[in-house]
Amino acid sequence: MAHAFIQVFLSLCSFGLLSANVTSTEPFNLRLVGGFSLCQGELELQMSSLKWTAVKPHNFNLQFANRVCAQLDCGTALSVQMKTGSVKEVAQLLPDCVESSLRRCFRSDTVSSEYSLELHCSESVRLVSGPSLCSGSLQIHQNQSWTRVCEEALTQRGAEVVCRELGCGAPSLSQGGFSVEGQVLLGQMFYCEGHESSLMDCPSSSSDTCSSGRAVNLTCSDPDHVKLGRRCDGLISVKHQGEWRNVDMTEWNLETAASLCHRSNCGTVTSFGEALPSLMPSWQLSSSCVCSTSSLRECVTVHHINVDYIWPLVCSESVRLVSGPSLCSGSLQIRMDESWTWVCEGALNQLGAEVVCRELGCGAPGEGQVLLGPVFQCEGHESTLKDCPRFSSDICSSETSVILTCSEPIRLVGDASRCAGVVEARHKGWWHPILITKEWDLLQMVCRDLHCGSAVSGKVIERRKVIWDVSHDCVKKAPISDCLRSATNIGSRTVQEAVCSELLNRPNISVSVSADGALEAEAQGVRVLLGSDFSVICSVEPQYPGGIFQLISNTPNPENLTLPAVNHTAHFLFSDAGPAHRGGYTCVYHLHVFNHNFSSQSLTLQLSLGASDFQLIIRVLILVLLKLIYIPALCCYYKATRGHAR
Repeated sequence: MAHAFIQVFLSLCSFGLLSANVTSTEPFNLRLVGGFSLCQGELELQMSSLKWTAVKPHNFNLQFANRVCAQLDCGTALSVQMKTGSVKEVAQLLPDCVESSLRRCFRSDTVSSEYSLELHCSESVRLVSGPSLCSGSLQIHQNQSWTRVCEEALTQRGAEVVCRELGCGAPSLSQGGFSVEGQVLLGQMFYCEGHESSLMDCPSSSSDTCSSGRAVNLTCSDPDHVKLGRRCDGLISVKHQGEWRNVDMTEWNLETAASLCHRSNCGTVTSFGEALPSLMPSWQLSSSCVCSTSSLRECVTVHHINVDYIWPLVCSESVRLVSGPSLCSGSLQIRMDESWTWVCEGALNQLGAEVVCRELGCGAPGEGQVLLGPVFQCEGHESTLKDCPRFSSDICSSETSVILTCSEPIRLVGDASRCAGVVEARHKGWWHPILITKEWDLLQMVCRDLHCGSAVSGKVIERRKVIWDVSHDCVKKAPISDCLRSATNIGSRTVQEAVCSELLNRPNISVSVSADGALEAEAQGVRVLLGSDFSVICSVEPQYPGGIFQLISNTPNPENLTLPAVNHTAHFLFSDAGPAHRGGYTCVYHLHVFNHNFSSQSLTLQLSLGASDFQLIIRVLILVLLKLIYIPALCCYYKATRGHAR
């Protein structure tokens, strides 16, 4: 089940490695100096100045250090530590760098600091291509190269030695094997007793053949130590280098925080709690690192930080939505007896869906969803799904689980249109403004998530207290609501109003006829009588004063007419309905507001023609009369032609 949790939170996080193909003639070298081997010591780099420079430890964690170890042709990163000394010029690492080129992760300028970085990499063993530094395919370093190890070459005691050498826990799974084609597999047997500090200290055979052709894949237990202050609600603490400290989540967003909820066997993250004064130093975890590994120890930065405030994390206890595009959409799971179980498709009714969405801090369930049942007999007022009465039977009659989509807790307020106003997010049942800086892309994302088109303008308004900030990188791939960062309701910030392109309501279109006419509704439109007078009426729900209506038709004689909107309505009059009026009619509402021109188009109304009863009777009489004239004339013609033939 733990592996399922890891897969869930990795799918929730949106940060991925950026590919960067860099071609540069400038030198870039790394080395470790002052240690007992080439794989441990103080980290130095050489850039364009050709001078070797120490590296400042800020922003370094085991995950990034492992990339440095690989660049040095060493094994797995075992530890990163701060070294204190005299003040000197040091190079700096960019925060949360995921560039494929290590060179692009370091700043070109240096700063003065008394701190530098010490790095210790494994020399002879490493695990590669796994979800963490403690899991993957085993390789050993021999003859200046790294080689995969044959499946039969490692015993259980040997696996224990490898895990301990890499700073991991005991093997949590027996080493398994996988087929490797086109690669050399080391068949050398290792006869470990289990107390050795390194795999290379174990007695070994001289054989180098691998009869099975399968490589060792080893999983060691992860020495992560994470806890919540309460069951699923409280301060996050992490044990690093033997010390428990609270985690600073100032730069975290809800999407990243969801991973900690899953690690704690809780449900979906619902919010950050109220800010609390920080009395002790905190550990800082890289947000992007948390999303790309199953091990939190890899994400703790070398230096501790002092922060003024910390934020508790609030997770749902009994329900969650997984494998969906956002925290408010996915397949429904419920916690039963310390494990998570899928909820059957037929187990939830509409009221139950409303309870789940509210419990997760999301908006109301989306329209058009198929919700059968119920097994959960909710009345809609319950605070959690578990509060709803249930049938005694837990048998699921469907092989599929409930897929639920709740609306995102984002809105624009303060204007006549739902697509203009101050950006707000809901937090614990209350709506609070979001801090939107000059980032234009964020306004575009707001309009996108609200299905309001694209942003056309935005302006900074008065200073207000705000409770949410937004992670700028996150919104490139996820909804705004998943990218909200920890509460910042200390003091005041400026917020922005956004105006989206789909500002105007959709206009309505209808037809009315004169007193002596008749109107009949049809599936695709309306039918009016031939020769009658009729009007096409364009109207819109009141939002803003003024504007004009444009009437466009695709009739035999196309129309393109305009009238001013009077009381949000315009009447387009037509006389003597005939074939030229048959076809489709569309209303377009135009308005100039917020220094921009906006338009909104109605559905197309199809107009057809019909005849009255009197007109039908006249038509029948004319047809009968024509037949009466035609038949005698035809008989006379036949007799005349026959007589002529004789």
